[in-house]
Amino acid sequence: MNLMCRALKVEPVCFYRWVKGSDQRQKRNEEREALADKVEQTFQSSKATYGRRRIYHALRRLGLVVNIKTIGQILKRKGLRAKAGKKYTATTKSSHKHPVAENILNRDFKAAAPNQKWASDITYVWTLEGWLYVAVFIDLFNRKVVGWSMGNRITSELVCDAFDMAYKRRTPSSVVICHSDRGSQYAANEFQKLLKNADFVCSMSRKGNCWDNAVVESFFGSFKTEVVHGNLFRTRNEARKTIFEWIEATYNQTRIHSSLRYLSPDEYEAEFYSSVDLKVDSASATNQNTT
Repeated sequence: MNLMCRALKVEPVCFYRWVKGSDQRQKRNEEREALADKVEQTFQSSKATYGRRRIYHALRRLGLVVNIKTIGQILKRKGLRAKAGKKYTATTKSSHKHPVAENILNRDFKAAAPNQKWASDITYVWTLEGWLYVAVFIDLFNRKVVGWSMGNRITSELVCDAFDMAYKRRTPSSVVICHSDRGSQYAANEFQKLLKNADFVCSMSRKGNCWDNAVVESFFGSFKTEVVHGNLFRTRNEARKTIFEWIEATYNQTRIHSSLRYLSPDEYEAEFYSSVDLKVDSASATNQNTT
C-alpha cells in the first residue's frame, strides 16, 4: 500500500481518508436515490398532479424533511412535470325565467366551522355511451365534497339529489349559505323548495362570473385533471365507479390542500372537532374546579 502511495505521490494518510470516505459517499448516494424514488412515487400516486411544494408537504407527513429545491431538481432530472388544469367552461344556462338570488357569499370563501357555507356546481364527463353529468356540494370550511350526484341529463333533479345527500350526511343545525351559479337547475322551483324547507340562504354568482364560485371551479379543475383527462370511459357506469372512488377515497380522505395547511378535507375537519372537544373538556374541568 505504501509502495502504491509513493508511486502515485499520495500521502498514505490522505489515501486512507479517501477509502474511509468512500463508504460515506456510497451511503449518501443511496440516500439520494431513495429520496428520488420516494419523490417519483409521490408524484405518480398523485396522478402527476403534485408539484414540488405539495410533494414536499406529502413527504413531511411521512417524516421526511427535504429541501423544496431538491425536490424540484429531482423532478426536473426525471422529466416529471405536473399536469396543468384546463380553462373554465360554463355548463349551466342562466337564460331562464326563474327568480335569481343575490350574491350573498360575495367571494367570501372562508368559514369558521363546518356547515356555514356550501357551494355547488355541475360538470360533465364524456363516455362512449354519451355525457355523464356530475353535481357536487362542497363545504367551504374544509373543501369537502359533502354531497354529489351523477346522471344522464343536466336537470334540477341532479342538483336536488346531490343536495339531499349532503343534507342527510351533515344535518346542519343552523342557517347555511348555499352558493351556486344562476343556472336554471339551481333557480328551479324544485331546488329552491329544498333550500327553503332546510332553512338555507340561497346565494348566486353574478352572470357569467366563474370567480364568484372559485372554490368549486378549482375542485372541478382538479377533478378533470386527475380523473377525466387522459381517460376514455367506455360506459357511464365505468365513469361513475371511478368518480365515486376518487371523491370518497382520494379527494376527501387523502388529497392535501394548501388552503388547509396541507391536510386533506377529512383530516382538517377531524382536527377542528378534536380542538372543539378539548375546549369543551377544559371548560368542563374548570367549572368542576370552581364548584
